[in-house]
Amino acid sequence: MTARDWQKSSYSGEGNACLYISSTDDATIRLRESDDPDTILTTTPTTLRALIRSAKAGHLDHLGKA
Repeated sequence: MTARDWQKSSYSGEGNACLYISSTDDATIRLRESDDPDTILTTTPTTLRALIRSAKAGHLDHLGKA
């Protein structure tokens, strides 16, 4: 994996809290955070789409509350 394989999220600002995404030839989506680039999460487009929709709808808001 090279740096050109990864695309930085447009919502990531400058600094160390950046989210990067890439995909493989078999449509596997890869996610990593700039703080720990060796840890890579993999998912499918369908599952990632469902996660984003749930977050936008507020279904995950309770996870951020202490």
